Amino acid sequence: MAFTISVAPSGRSFLAEEGEAILAAGIRQGVGLPYGCKDGACGSCKCRKLSGEVVHGPHQTKALNADEEAAGFILTCCARPMTDVEIESRQVTDVGAFPVKKMPARVASLERLNEDVMRMRLQLPANDTLQYRAGQYIEFILRDGSRRSYSMANAPNSAPATVTSPAALAGAASAADPQAGASVQPAQPAGIELHLRHMPGGLFTDHVFGAMKEKEIVRIEGPYGSFYLRDSPDLPIVLLASGTGFAPIKAIIEQMRQHGIQREATLYWGGRRPADLYMQDWVLEQQTYLPQLRYVPVVSDAQPQDGWNGRTGFVHQAVLQDLPDLSGYQVYACGAPIVVSSAQRDFVALADLDPDAFFADSFTSAADKVN
Repeated sequence: MAFTISVAPSGRSFLAEEGEAILAAGIRQGVGLPYGCKDGACGSCKCRKLSGEVVHGPHQTKALNADEEAAGFILTCCARPMTDVEIESRQVTDVGAFPVKKMPARVASLERLNEDVMRMRLQLPANDTLQYRAGQYIEFILRDGSRRSYSMANAPNSAPATVTSPAALAGAASAADPQAGASVQPAQPAGIELHLRHMPGGLFTDHVFGAMKEKEIVRIEGPYGSFYLRDSPDLPIVLLASGTGFAPIKAIIEQMRQHGIQREATLYWGGRRPADLYMQDWVLEQQTYLPQLRYVPVVSDAQPQDGWNGRTGFVHQAVLQDLPDLSGYQVYACGAPIVVSSAQRDFVALADLDPDAFFADSFTSAADKVN
């Protein structure tokens, strides 16, 4: 038995099979509902249920608490319909959303950007492409079937990885997935850039920071996520990042430069120590090409030996200090769940930000997904 899921105000609809989560059904049928972790941990997929009945699978109360659920909010990633359902989501992506694809990739380079952040560049198969929007993410598929999510740190039209042996990688793609390259897609970059923070004891990042070598073959799937720059040329932008949440923000800045986007933008990048702001030189260089881009670094736990003379405190509070009225802005926030959720709450409650003008990608670790 299938149930009809209607999405207001777009008027789009799709079918969800019995026992299938609303988000999974939407993705399967090309309806781009907003989401982040897909595991009931981040709350990015939260929306209002206008009618119908659902039952929730396991999720964290920080993503959806009892009061919110009583008020009619649901998490589409773990809400399974029991009847036809109508939901409200103003962030539905267009009909032509890029397809999710699974493919092998080769580690082209590994570079430490600070003590616990690695820049990984992946070379993609020569006979296949990965189309995505700046700000979206991919998932690594590990040998045990578990997955780890990381945002692309480069815009789709940039090429951070040098293709050293296209024929060899094409062979790897064919061996790993006979369907790879079956369809012809527009030309896309030969590689993607990722910023990975070391999580000691983590199955994947321990390997990345330890035994992983260049030329290793990994399995990836994507693109995922609804975090990307919306076309609203008259609205200024706040870009809010904490730690490696800078990665998708970097991709968006690259997109602005590539496409000549002239919107006023301010980047607030927060870290505990100055070293956490691991690509400040890159940001300063971009201001040469994007004079409308302002940069405000914020450090929350500077030590005397750091010699830090800049802004201190929590990064989202720095935004409120500078911009007490956000009613005419769009905000793009990415980073630790506490930073993203605090920003969303305070910007709407204290600075009159339109809730529909807040776009977020909350970085959740495997530990974050455990109640």
